[in-house]
Amino acid sequence: MERELDQYKPDFVLSAAGVTGRPNVDWCESHKPETIRANVIGCLNLADCCHLRGIHMTNYATGCIYEYDEAHPIGGPNPFKETDEPNYDASFYSATKAVVEKLLDNYPNVLILRLRMPISCDLHPRNLITKISGYEFLINVPNSMTVLYELLPISLDMARRKLTGRYNFINPGAVSHNQIMDLYTEHIDPTFKYKNFTIEEQDKILACGRSNNELDATKFKAAVEGSGLPLTPMQDAIVNVMKRMKANLDKGVNEDGEQGGEGSQFREPGGVCAARERAAKRQKTE
Repeated sequence: MERELDQYKPDFVLSAAGVTGRPNVDWCESHKPETIRANVIGCLNLADCCHLRGIHMTNYATGCIYEYDEAHPIGGPNPFKETDEPNYDASFYSATKAVVEKLLDNYPNVLILRLRMPISCDLHPRNLITKISGYEFLINVPNSMTVLYELLPISLDMARRKLTGRYNFINPGAVSHNQIMDLYTEHIDPTFKYKNFTIEEQDKILACGRSNNELDATKFKAAVEGSGLPLTPMQDAIVNVMKRMKANLDKGVNEDGEQGGEGSQFREPGGVCAARERAAKRQKTE
């Protein structure tokens, strides 16, 4: 790491390194040393190496360190702010992320961007929409989410301005899995069906819990203001995602973002089903 920083002498470092586990975060429960090594030690090493060289570092982190509670109820007026103490440690993954964020606060060169449930406009298996379309059962709870198409350019602008500290890196507002898949059925695959189950039922089949929360976007919106870059409310952003995804499918763009030919497996609804099947094989639920 030090050798490459000294060789290339970057002005900025963008870090999305870390482990969430495969097929899902349950993996971290049985691989704790590996999770610490990547999510804590590795992240801090990079931040320290950049600090010693005067390099600005953007760390793509997570907002999965909170859970709805009495002070922050579902649909309430008080989403979690950057200054709120993490209240969620039901997964070892989330626990490591909360720990490393507090330590990164001590580095004056680090920008911390808290993503949640990242969404892209393709059929990539790590896209939230592709993943949940492969699930038989869904939890119907509103959550903050990150639409990458809009927010990644914003992160580059923030890095160029050398902003530092914590930001809830999300589209303002929240959306539920049911709302997403209803739009998916409307725009992408009218044959898609899903069922709901409760958080308690979900917990019975998982090795660890899953975070559900809404993050406050006030600080982030203030940082974006004046940049000329769009920051669309989540309820509108998810509709735009479906329209772009449909356009990509019509063009035969595959799950790696590559253009397919006339025979592209992603051109017809059957291709959508194939992508869902692959996502379901990779992980059962989140």
